[in-house]
Amino acid sequence: MTGTAAMPAPASPRKPVDFSRSAIARYIQLATLFRRRIDSGQWPLGSQIPTVDALAAECGVARATIRQALDILEDEKLIERYRAKGTFVRRRPQEALWCEVATDWSGMLRPSHSARIEILSDEAEIRLERIAYQIGALAPSYRHLHRRHWRHDAPFLLTDVYIDERLRDRIGRADVESKTALRLIHDIPGLTIAEARQTLTIGTADMETAEALAMPLNAPVAFVHRRAVDADGTAVLIAEGIYRGDVVRFDVKLR
Repeated sequence: MTGTAAMPAPASPRKPVDFSRSAIARYIQLATLFRRRIDSGQWPLGSQIPTVDALAAECGVARATIRQALDILEDEKLIERYRAKGTFVRRRPQEALWCEVATDWSGMLRPSHSARIEILSDEAEIRLERIAYQIGALAPSYRHLHRRHWRHDAPFLLTDVYIDERLRDRIGRADVESKTALRLIHDIPGLTIAEARQTLTIGTADMETAEALAMPLNAPVAFVHRRAVDADGTAVLIAEGIYRGDVVRFDVKLR
């Protein structure tokens, strides 16, 4: 007796997008959704995406809102539109991995090859009263470095680095322009680091971050908080980094 192949069950209709959970404009939320579909391969490279009418029906919004979202992806060169043919995926949001962030001390001290550091500001005698994820006692004042890290002519990291002001004369200008935050204090002669900690949180890019890192508003970012305490129990380093979520990877070794 010859068996009959079972017919696949019809696909369930998508649940409409609930825009009420965010105050962010609908077209920006949709751009984030569509960008994720390209990145995940749901809309493969070279494929034609659904029509504006189909997306409007699926998402429960006006066609003009869909067009606004697609305008963002077109500006990012992720899609191409062809009259009378449709819209096609041109490239993924970021195909190359620019930055791998280590989770062990030796890994975090490794130089960032092909990266350069731009000094946005350098302030003296900054007093801190409270910091997130604090370890150790705060120093009387800090040198504050606001830096932007670049690779392949594109920004991938914003940092605010606070170093005990009393260490200023032991850090050269060339070091500030080339070394990671932990490397800066590690290389100070005679300074012993008794404890160091790294904390990771996930969020989205605000307007200033999006502009500084050349990324879309509300796109994912990784916030990395680094702290280092000397032998006297003073927090000699407080570093806050914001990484582009599409170019960074955290590898954690499990024992």
